This record gives sequence, structure tokens and C-alpha cells, in this order.
Amino acid sequence: MSLSDQLIHTAASHIAEIASSPQQLIAGVAVLIGVGFIVAGALVRTMMSLRWLAVGSNLGLLVYGALHPSYATMATAAALLPINMLRAVEITSLARRVRTAENAADHVRRWLKPYMESRKLKAGQTLFMKGDKAKHLFMLVEGHLELVEIGKPIEPGRIFGEIALFSPSGLRTNTVRCVTDCTVLQVNDRTVKQLYYQEPAFGFQLISLLAERLSGDVTRIESRFGELK
Repeated sequence: MSLSDQLIHTAASHIAEIASSPQQLIAGVAVLIGVGFIVAGALVRTMMSLRWLAVGSNLGLLVYGALHPSYATMATAAALLPINMLRAVEITSLARRVRTAENAADHVRRWLKPYMESRKLKAGQTLFMKGDKAKHLFMLVEGHLELVEIGKPIEPGRIFGEIALFSPSGLRTNTVRCVTDCTVLQVNDRTVKQLYYQEPAFGFQLISLLAERLSGDVTRIESRFGELK
């Protein structure tokens, strides 16, 4: 008998065995599902999808091992199922928290206010100088401020002063002066760092602010370099 004939005979025998009873039919479908999930898991790129596909493959192989029966397959699937289930739930929970944080980032200013104290300043008064030690994060409520060194205005509702709090030196990189009478809210650096670690939404807001500031600095440097050329 040729190899192809042997393969056909073996396949026919397996099909006949699977079709011999509803139990074996279910076992056959279960193992196909389990193997299908394993193949799909090898193709996905995200860990969450991989873990949930692993859970599906474990369930399929567990059913197959119980009905066929194949105790080694059943034991392996039973051992891996709770591990993959736990990791899948953890990753899903983390992803949900990240999405919530992203959606809540626009509302950070609203719930940050209870941690802040109000401070009123007169026109021409300096809030802090370049080179000062950073001790607070600020939010402008009323009035207009200016970053003196670069001539950039700060509009009401803007959070500022975060770069120095997280820089290695901890020193202010610009002077902030009042263009008009202003009301600002300030929160000390210790509270800022606690909120950063405790509240994902606040962390996302800070990262967004830092990225925006750094992007603006790069743009200004490129513009000045172009003017010099």
C-alpha cells in the first residue's frame, strides 16, 4: 500500500470513529476548535487576544480529552486553563482601566481642583523665575500669563509647571509672569506625584502635557535653526 493510500485509510478510519457516536463527534469538533485557536494564537500580535485564544484552545482540548478520552490531553488543558484565564482577565482589566483613563483625561482639571489651593496675583507679578526650584503644579483659572523667555501666552484652564517637577534638576525652565491680574490654583509636588501613581487619568494627562511641551520645544528649535541657516 502506498503512502497516500495509507494516509487516506487512516483519515477514513478517524472519520468513521468520530462519526460512530455523538460523543466522539463532539470530541472531534472540540479538538478542531482547540487546534484552530492554537493556530490563531500564533498569528495574533496582542497579548490579550493571545491569552483569550489560549483559553479557548484549553477548553476545546479539555472537552476532547474528556470525551475521546485522552487523559494526558485533558490533564494538560486542565492545568493550563486557570493560568490562561487568570492572565486574560488581568490583561482585560488593565486594558479597560487604560481606556477609562484615556476617556477621563479631559476631566482631570475638574477633579484635580479639590487638591489645589487658590492664589491671586497682580498684573506684572512673577509667579516663578527660570532656575527656581519647582515645588508646585499650577492651573490658570482667570487672567493671562506669559512664558517670558519664549513669549508664549498661557490661557485660562491650562495646567502648567509640570516639566520641572519630573526633570532631573527639578528647576524651572522658564519664567512665568502675569500679563493681567490672575487667579491660579496650585498643588504641591508631593501630592502631584501621589496622584500620578494612584490615578491613571492624571498620569495620562501629565504625559500628554509633557509630550505637547516637548513637541513645541522641538518645533521652536527647528524654526530658529532654519532662520539661522
